[in-house]
Amino acid sequence: MNDHRHLPNLDRLSVILAIILIAYAITSFIKFPTQTINLQLPGFLLTLNLNIYTVIVIIVAVLAAAGVEWLISVHPHLPAEGRWQHWLIPAFTAAAVGVPLHTLRVNPAWWVVFAFGGILLAGVFVAEYISVDRQDMRFSFASFGLIDVSFALFLVLVTASKGAGLRLYVLLATLIPTIFLITARSMYLRLGGKWKLAWASGITLILAQLTASLFYLPMRPLQYGLILLGAFYGLLTVATNLEEKQPAPAVWLEPVLMSAVFLGLSLLIK
Repeated sequence: MNDHRHLPNLDRLSVILAIILIAYAITSFIKFPTQTINLQLPGFLLTLNLNIYTVIVIIVAVLAAAGVEWLISVHPHLPAEGRWQHWLIPAFTAAAVGVPLHTLRVNPAWWVVFAFGGILLAGVFVAEYISVDRQDMRFSFASFGLIDVSFALFLVLVTASKGAGLRLYVLLATLIPTIFLITARSMYLRLGGKWKLAWASGITLILAQLTASLFYLPMRPLQYGLILLGAFYGLLTVATNLEEKQPAPAVWLEPVLMSAVFLGLSLLIK
């Protein structure tokens, strides 16, 4: 049994975390000018603000994907098939951690987020390493941990983006690939390694429409995020339950209850 209880190499894990966190620290302490690009399209003007933060987010996402590949490459039970699916959640986590770091000024709260982000990244890398081996006794725990982290980061991403006053098209450009990847990876983990891209596409389409329809309503960013999170969790759970062929009451009970909880929490926020 101990043959299926491995942990990642600490030296490799430390190097990956150090590089990502240093990249975020540099962008917070050193300010760079913002470049504005205006594109006149038929019917409207598209304004893009490009700065060093935009570049860093892309770089850290790539670094996280490359880092987890480097980390799992020495796993003794690494399967022969493609392992790109292990890149998705670490890349998303690395990018999402930078959202609050960019919006906050450097103060004690920033350092708390910075430290928590490092711990969260470490946990995600360890969980991805464990999830390589389905015979590992900790596989279920690691899988659900990765799914829960994805939902939590989705809430952070939506709330921070809404609070930053991003335009709707920018928010949709950010959320659409995020929702698709989280859905695809979550169902892959829960369904024993089966890709359900049709479900991922359908859920992404529904949530994109809900994101747009709620965008201009007078609500706080956290309320907006909780409503979208509740809908996301409900849709994903229903899809998974249907694929698992669970009995009719079980298919709907948990998704409806949890979606109602998130909606109730959003109504309590003043």
